[in-house]
Amino acid sequence: MKKWISLLLVFAFAVLLSQDVDAQCAMCKLNAESASEADNAIGKGINNGILYLMGIPYGLLLIGGLVFFRKKLTNFRG
Repeated sequence: MKKWISLLLVFAFAVLLSQDVDAQCAMCKLNAESASEADNAIGKGINNGILYLMGIPYGLLLIGGLVFFRKKLTNFRG
């Protein structure tokens, strides 16, 4: 129980002490803002890149979850 409380405190401090940052270069931010106003290829490319970067971790989690549950299922059966 003590481990869970310390983990919860660390998580709470991380959430409360986080700061908003602008992690984009000036040109990327300008292109993203102008792409929302006009329908151009640069904006579509930025959006596709964001979706691609978001998809990789979810895919890895899916594969890891499938491997984990298959291993647990085979251990449970036999």
